[in-house]
Amino acid sequence: MRAAETAPAPTAQRVREAALELFAERGYHGTGIRQLAERAGLSSASLYHHMGSKEELLGALMRESLERLLAEAQAVAAGEPDPGERLCALVRMHVRSHGERPLETRVVDGEVAALTGPVRAEVVALRDRYEALWHATIDAGLDAGQFHVTSPALARRALLEMCSGVARWFDPAGPTALPDLAEQYVDLARALLGATATAGRRVDGDTPRPV
Repeated sequence: MRAAETAPAPTAQRVREAALELFAERGYHGTGIRQLAERAGLSSASLYHHMGSKEELLGALMRESLERLLAEAQAVAAGEPDPGERLCALVRMHVRSHGERPLETRVVDGEVAALTGPVRAEVVALRDRYEALWHATIDAGLDAGQFHVTSPALARRALLEMCSGVARWFDPAGPTALPDLAEQYVDLARALLGATATAGRRVDGDTPRPV
């Protein structure tokens, strides 16, 4: 094989990539088996050998995305004992993740209702564990006097919705780089939570904040 050539993606990977694209573009119920097979470069008959049911495929994609997001958030929480710093780190991580993987975000956020039974329960449990890390961080910031909001649950929902929205509009070729955008979202998050002047602020010697 010449150096310029690359091996084709394994069939199972092509099926998952095709499903992610179509579910994000057309929705789960708007995606047919024939369309999925065509996008993956397979016949409809051979598709079932690589995907199981369409719902199982959707569930697998959502679990993979949420497990990665949860692991990243758990690493952030373990490394930031200060709730103000932890909240800012969670915002940076969430914005970066959603800006880098917008198709996953659209599927995870928009297709939970398409799942049923144990598959849905597993996905919802992963989502709840992720949101619980944000909930605990906001509560800790309130207890420490770093945040000032009357409804922590509403603040959490607003923050997650705001940060997740990056997946719907962020353009890597646009004028704002993703790390800079994440820092702007940190400032928005601090304002939303009524953060004190020092909560989540970097100190001298840390990486400078963009202006």
